Amino acid sequence: MAKASQLSGVTKWLEREEWAATFDELLRLHLEAPCTAADMGIEELPDVIGDAFASNLFGCVLEDMLATEFEDGSNIVDDYLKRRGWKEPVPNKRYMTALRSSVMSLYEVSDIVRDRSFLARDLLRGGEPVLVSEKLATRDMKPWDLLAARIVKVGSRTVMAGGVLPFSREIGESIREGFAELREKMRAAVQSWQEQQGGAELDPHAFDTEVLRRAAFLFSNAWLEDLLQKVLDPTLPMLTNSDGDTIEFVTVRYPLRPGADRKALGDGIAAIPGFRVSADDHWDWGGPPATSEPDTESEDVERLTVRLPDGSVLLATVELEGDSLRVETNSPQRAERARALLDPAIGPFVAEPVVEARTVEEMMDSRPAEGELPPLPGVSPEEERKFVHESLDRHYRAVLDQPVPALGDVSPRESAKTTDGRERLVGWLKGLENANAQLESDSAIASYDVSWLWEELGVSDQRR
Repeated sequence: MAKASQLSGVTKWLEREEWAATFDELLRLHLEAPCTAADMGIEELPDVIGDAFASNLFGCVLEDMLATEFEDGSNIVDDYLKRRGWKEPVPNKRYMTALRSSVMSLYEVSDIVRDRSFLARDLLRGGEPVLVSEKLATRDMKPWDLLAARIVKVGSRTVMAGGVLPFSREIGESIREGFAELREKMRAAVQSWQEQQGGAELDPHAFDTEVLRRAAFLFSNAWLEDLLQKVLDPTLPMLTNSDGDTIEFVTVRYPLRPGADRKALGDGIAAIPGFRVSADDHWDWGGPPATSEPDTESEDVERLTVRLPDGSVLLATVELEGDSLRVETNSPQRAERARALLDPAIGPFVAEPVVEARTVEEMMDSRPAEGELPPLPGVSPEEERKFVHESLDRHYRAVLDQPVPALGDVSPRESAKTTDGRERLVGWLKGLENANAQLESDSAIASYDVSWLWEELGVSDQRR
């Protein structure tokens, strides 16, 4: 990543009368819309999002200013180097010149070599990944990270400019869709230009580059809007299960009566329609999907559905412990339904139950630090890692044949059978791998290798 000091001279040049007003207009283009939506002024940004984030945004606007050629043909880099270039070291002039012709695009990161380099794939213009020489940023990068940046050739090296905006895969996908719409809107203007030039054609890569040359502010808008939403209104979407019930984690614990016949109790549970043995002293209560799916079109509502290997919906789990029978489900309504089915069969063996319920917010408040799992009593870190990895193996084996919302509610195996499906599948797999990599390096989950999923689904050739 280039040093800010390399642009100190041209940054000072912005204060000149002929450039100050133009820069202010560009600053508003990048920042005003998200700030207005958040009912705040641009000048409040450092206090709201912090100096580091605000400085990064300023860097993005500055680089856009250096790359913009205005209607009269003027450009601040041309002006500065013509009048003050003799004062600048050669590396600084080369870097400014590279930024002069640069565009910001959306890149996917891979093959990270700490303190040395990474591969960046341009998700908007396509093409093969390029090797970027980088030191500092590689220390925080994770495989399949998405970032908006200017990647430029300076001498024999390809480097990343200082204004870098990280994006989630969800926001990244919305940027790709927005870019496609902008490209279509510009196509008519380009066709008119081609006719004026006697039919000269603009190759697709050059055309996409021209679109991006005018679109840098869209990255800032999307990034700042997302950040302000998280900072000013950090609310969770409402989670519902497949029945439309608001998610609330309910545990019903029945104390066992003295001398209770555990085998007879287990046989009674297994005889209840919908309950099936999943392991020793464990039962799953499954049911068909709701006849009519609840309306979850709102972006503020997300539906959580857990399916069993046969495709039925998991409604509750039951476990026979040392001195109690524990029932767990994800809504009070399902807990009541489970009790209505269980109580007649288990009544002779148990006493009055104790019911506990926790909301999603309460669960999050009491969760361990990010990337950490509560330690398993009497288990070494190596044994815990093995246990977690085996559990994840079983989980993903089941998921391979279950509908996944991110894949259009089809299973990963089905998704792998079509061109469009494989594209979604690769994005989903990268998202899984990236999410694991974000956890602390000593986390049992972070060390889980998902490469076998790529092989199993026949898309390992696209893991690049």
